[in-house]
Amino acid sequence: MLKLNGVGRPSLRWGPTGLALGTRQLHYAWVIVAIASLMGMVSSSVQFAPKVLVPVLRNPAGFGWSYGAIAFAFTLQWLVSGLMSPWVGWLGDRYGVRRMLVLGALLFLAGMLLTGTMTQLWQFYLFFGVLLGMATTVFQILLISGVTLWFRKHLGVAMGIKWAFQGLGTMLLAPLMVVVFNLWGLQWTFWLPGLVGGTLLLALIRPFYNEPAAIGLRPWGAPEEEPIRRLQKEGTAKLRTRVFLRQAQRTVTFWNLIGIHFWGCAGHNIINVFLVAIAVDRSLSQEMAVGVFLTHTVAGTVGRCVIPMIADRLGGKRVWSVCFSLQVFPLLILLVARDAWAFHLFAVLFGIGQAGEVPTFPIINRQYYGNAPQGVLYGWQNIGNGLGMGLGPVIGGFLWDLTGNYAVPVGMSFAFSLLGLSSVLVLPPTTRRLIANWEESLPPEARSSA
Repeated sequence: MLKLNGVGRPSLRWGPTGLALGTRQLHYAWVIVAIASLMGMVSSSVQFAPKVLVPVLRNPAGFGWSYGAIAFAFTLQWLVSGLMSPWVGWLGDRYGVRRMLVLGALLFLAGMLLTGTMTQLWQFYLFFGVLLGMATTVFQILLISGVTLWFRKHLGVAMGIKWAFQGLGTMLLAPLMVVVFNLWGLQWTFWLPGLVGGTLLLALIRPFYNEPAAIGLRPWGAPEEEPIRRLQKEGTAKLRTRVFLRQAQRTVTFWNLIGIHFWGCAGHNIINVFLVAIAVDRSLSQEMAVGVFLTHTVAGTVGRCVIPMIADRLGGKRVWSVCFSLQVFPLLILLVARDAWAFHLFAVLFGIGQAGEVPTFPIINRQYYGNAPQGVLYGWQNIGNGLGMGLGPVIGGFLWDLTGNYAVPVGMSFAFSLLGLSSVLVLPPTTRRLIANWEESLPPEARSSA
């Protein structure tokens, strides 16, 4: 244990159970949040920030690829994520988050370094779309489930911190990529963040533990009389995952949650991709349209930080009802807006609404399913996220090209988001557990509590 003492100052002590300042002990759960936040900041940024390079890839002096061909690589990342998510969640629950994070970090390094060497379109699809899609899926699913295992209370605060850092990563990497490209070219645009980010990911895995019991702790907020049990051991984890999933898939809510993820993500990613283009089409300058996009980004980042905390206190269904309403009805502003103020108003409302969907999933999962295996649960739900994020913009863009009218993809976003809102309204109340007694099918040593 390391001690740093100053004259007249309390000692700062670091150990395997947490961080202590004087007599005050910080539970290691908050160290896990810090690690997961940094990992998420690095890994998620490669899904969004490289969009600033689209003009470079489109330029005839570069590769000369079409917009549709370039966009498919981003769509491919989301499709890979959606299809892989259940398997990643299952593997994380069975073999432990830590092992899978090592695989994710190696895939991240390989994907970024190989993308920097690409010369053909198929290489862009394989290296950027498939390899980086696999890497981001590992971190997207298992950081959520990994953090959830450490908290019984204040999970909303933990998720709010993690999601805020995730948005920060995109805002930092996007301008960095532009600067590096102008200085050293396309190779180092991927190599530099790949080497730095991959090294950081590998370094952060060592102090990341699969569960509190691995270092003799209970989850933050667990009662003192609860036994400390290793539930992520391979045999125990495999049994718990199989028993829970078999019972959960018999309920309508399990499948409805996957649908909510699809409808919500398909609806808002159409706007994410085309907001600047719509603003320009409605007579705003390019600079003003980018300003609208930044307003949307800032509102979303603040929302992702605050909304999980509210959902933890008031219930996920209530929060989703408000957020999906803000994702639906402000779209009507977009159909008539011409002035900058109207676009900024839309950007704030829609940004907050969109921000409430994804970060609330781990909260509502805890409220519905308690201490169930979170990796496989969120992995199945992320099928909806990957397919929605991937297919929504492709279909919306095709219809805009076909009709020549931006109102068509906006109307499509409205329809998808409205279906999401309708699906939320039929959810059961979060005040009662679903399949509350599922652990009774387990032997006593595999249960989360006595």
